Amino acid sequence: MKKFVIEDDFWSLFPYAKIGIIICNGIDNSIKNEEKYKEMLLEAEKEALKYLQNEEFSSNEVIKVWREAFQKFKTKKGARSSIEALLKRVHNGNHLRTINPLVDIYNCISLRYALPCGGEDIDTFVGDIRLTKAVGNENFITLGTDKSEPPYEGEIVYKDDVGAICRCWNWRESVRTMITENTKNAFLCIELIDEKRTEAFENALKDLAKTVQDNLGGTCKISILDINNKEILIK
Repeated sequence: MKKFVIEDDFWSLFPYAKIGIIICNGIDNSIKNEEKYKEMLLEAEKEALKYLQNEEFSSNEVIKVWREAFQKFKTKKGARSSIEALLKRVHNGNHLRTINPLVDIYNCISLRYALPCGGEDIDTFVGDIRLTKAVGNENFITLGTDKSEPPYEGEIVYKDDVGAICRCWNWRESVRTMITENTKNAFLCIELIDEKRTEAFENALKDLAKTVQDNLGGTCKISILDINNKEILIK
């Protein structure tokens, strides 16, 4: 059985974080109705504007909390949280493009709740998955390149026995484990560092699980990990 484990070196930096995991099994992620997902993304972009009330982009609370978090560990220059990257596009008036149904769905939820959401294909994992500090020699190839760019020593990463899955916590993911049209079993996560937003976080998890099941079928199981609950079985 494969496990997802959040190691103590993560909790030493972020003792109050919560990581929501949804394990999706037996989904159909083939592209059948691209227009539907375009509409969903446009609606989510409109909803996201409520988080950008301050004209200065970096002054908005949902941006500030993640910039402060990224200052606690070594990151690649210019690396920002996934939610900042999405909201920056909205702020600049650039629409998100559709990728595949599951990625479109979790991007919608991410915008709707202003929380980082990500996903990986469980069937590509080798061994257990860990959220931890990188050693610094983990293999990592991201979209648009064919050479490995290992994380820095001490960088927060998701990784398995073969290499890093996502660098700088939720900045950029590996091609090896990314969600594709052929994904049948998925590992989805939503990350919370602002304790004041626990209710929004829990609602986002429920919304994500329901939207996946309603549109892609299969089953979805939600788990929430924190400093007192550091691991779950994922397969």
